[in-house]
Amino acid sequence: MRFLIAPEVFERLPELYIGAVVVKGVDNTRENPEIEAFLEENVAALHAALAGMKVKEHPMILPFRAAFNQLGVNPNKFMPSIEALAARIEKGKGMPHINPAVDLGNAISLKYLLPMGAHPLSALDEEVRFAREGDVFRAIGATEEEPPDAGELIYANGNIVGTRRWIWRQSEQSKVDPDTRDIFFPIDGFTFLRDKVDTAVAELAERCVEFFGVAPVATGVVHKEHPTLTY
Repeated sequence: MRFLIAPEVFERLPELYIGAVVVKGVDNTRENPEIEAFLEENVAALHAALAGMKVKEHPMILPFRAAFNQLGVNPNKFMPSIEALAARIEKGKGMPHINPAVDLGNAISLKYLLPMGAHPLSALDEEVRFAREGDVFRAIGATEEEPPDAGELIYANGNIVGTRRWIWRQSEQSKVDPDTRDIFFPIDGFTFLRDKVDTAVAELAERCVEFFGVAPVATGVVHKEHPTLTY
């Protein structure tokens, strides 16, 4: 299996730099108070850090808004996921506890202010590419599928869209639930944020051992000079 960024993506986003952590055998069925506490710790820290700030003008949010503009996506209409999370925290709404794996991903995402996903590991390649005819997306909680826009940047497994508009909205098919044991975590960033991405990857790997007792089967990054990670 591979995680890869299609070559044509770098024509639009040449500085794209995405970290990845792959774990197998996670017990995601039981409540994990340590992860819940770790999430709450990072919610509180970010809420304090954002006091008096406009979230969309934060230096860690601006690059993702700029990338959306480069992709032809209006970030005011389709907010990058990390901006949506940060805005929620800034308003004092906190974060819901979903399940341990998702909570851990959210905690790391908030700590580093980087977009993160948590997807069930698929037998198919995980790709970041532009949408094509035949791709299908089903929003979380929805019953009907819809096609992405032509040429829209997506996460995909085969023709199943995992995330629309790059890091805007995740699909029902790509969500992690309590029965999910094998998980792919992408951490999105840019080459000028590589130190943050690398550190987030390393911490997530360490926290998987600490909280789940499971060492990742693969960690790494993909970018223009190294667009594929095999695991």
